[in-house]
Amino acid sequence: MNATLALIRDTFREAFARRIFWGFFGCCTALLLFLIFILRVDVVAGALATVSIFGNSLPTTNVQNLVQQTQSVIAMAMYFFGMGLAIFASAGLVSAVFEPGRIELLLSKPVSRTHLLLGRFAGNVLVVAANILYLVVGSWIIFGIKTGLWGPNFLLSSLLTVFVFSVLLTIIVLVGVVWDSAAVAIMVTYATVIISLIVAQKTTIERLLDSEWSRQLLRGLYYTLPKTSEISVIIRHLILNQPVESWMPVWSTAGFGVVVLSLGIWQFKKRSF
Repeated sequence: MNATLALIRDTFREAFARRIFWGFFGCCTALLLFLIFILRVDVVAGALATVSIFGNSLPTTNVQNLVQQTQSVIAMAMYFFGMGLAIFASAGLVSAVFEPGRIELLLSKPVSRTHLLLGRFAGNVLVVAANILYLVVGSWIIFGIKTGLWGPNFLLSSLLTVFVFSVLLTIIVLVGVVWDSAAVAIMVTYATVIISLIVAQKTTIERLLDSEWSRQLLRGLYYTLPKTSEISVIIRHLILNQPVESWMPVWSTAGFGVVVLSLGIWQFKKRSF
């Protein structure tokens, strides 16, 4: 446990030193200040009286719908744009472990290679999770105070966002172990996300394919790759209190993450430095 905490602390120190943590923190704080000072919500007897942004009133009468729609916009922005920034930043934190001199020092410690890699992985996840939870919990409290609505689904959305990031981080870890390159890790991770967004439209694409083997390949890619698009739909449905048709995208994405992280650990254990 002490070794794990030391590895996590080391990741946080590096995130602070590279200004990665403070960059995320500043962006999240700016959005929270916007919600506090710019967005004004007046509720009278449980009904929405006025809503104004920059002093301009908005035409709406349903306070719950307003809160849910605004929270879904925040969640989607955090899911796509925030995660894109997190991937870009985390690739550098992972590849830094394999720098000459540093990796030899880490391997000289009485910690197994599996423990070392998982500790670094956990530290990266917690760096991003801390900022995501700061933004989500902060905005949830602001909306709760302003409107009196304290729905828990917005909080659940942050856990799904952290989950998807942790799965994408396994790709960064595997590529980092194999190639020692943050640039390659970023390109492979973004390529995986883009391909997964494309194959998510498999029903439409299948109609355009003229051979059965290409359709089978498309289906194989769909069920193998992480389902970032479908999970974003699940997040939106949760926030808007709409039914979730299937949780398959979550557990299949989790399976992808377990396999890729296991491959990263296997490669790290067999590699010589």
